Amino acid sequence: MLIRLGYDILFELPHPVSMVAMLHVHPSRAGRLQTVDALRVEPDLPLHEYTDSFGNICTRVAAPAGTLRFIGEAVIEDSGELDPREPNAKEHPIEELPDEVLQFLLSSRYCEVDLLSIVAFELFGHIAPGWARVEAVCAWVWSRVRFGYQYARATRTALDVYTERVGVCRDFQHLAITFCRALNIPARYATGYLGDIGFPASGAMDFSAWFEVYLDHKWWTFDARHNQRRIGRVLMATGRDAADVALTTSFGAANLRNFFVITDEIMEETAA
Repeated sequence: MLIRLGYDILFELPHPVSMVAMLHVHPSRAGRLQTVDALRVEPDLPLHEYTDSFGNICTRVAAPAGTLRFIGEAVIEDSGELDPREPNAKEHPIEELPDEVLQFLLSSRYCEVDLLSIVAFELFGHIAPGWARVEAVCAWVWSRVRFGYQYARATRTALDVYTERVGVCRDFQHLAITFCRALNIPARYATGYLGDIGFPASGAMDFSAWFEVYLDHKWWTFDARHNQRRIGRVLMATGRDAADVALTTSFGAANLRNFFVITDEIMEETAA
């Protein structure tokens, strides 16, 4: 299956500003790209690309006052299958975890593990360790947090989500990540493209958030917002939480004026 990816994002800049964009497909998926994953800016400005400490591709740009537009498009091959599921995947004792995975057990900007540890064990401590426990976390968050774009708030943490019981997709993932870490299951935040392939259309396209847990020596995809396996996820970035994977970061004022995302299956043309 081929998926068309793209975005068109426009900012108004009252003053000159430096920005970092994290808009490329993640290197782990780059081998499936069928076209160049190019990022363009208008006006035409010098771009500097680097890889951050989590392995994400970042692009720096210094822009003058006025408007700044990020444009990108690509085609990627996807299996067309649902997210993998492995009910027998086991948890690792902490002493067996790779060094680089340990950081995903710790508290971070939006995930206060220490403040929700007791709650996590009260809710999920009786469930068998491993895959079943993570599925229980997702089901609990999905059933008790109300989704709505009107609830978006940049400062909302996992503890806020637990007490307020509302949020957008990133909030669902932050709470699930925090519960998993409190249960000694490494969990990291993920962002990327997720369309409605194989599911009823949910409205205008947007970038999406999900999370990954480390079981049986690999990272697995989970999604507390949808609480079901999906088709066609295309990873862009991973980190401890949303603070590590902001799609654009401005070091100064940058007012969003247009935001468009596309992620659609390319249907084969049939002969008349």
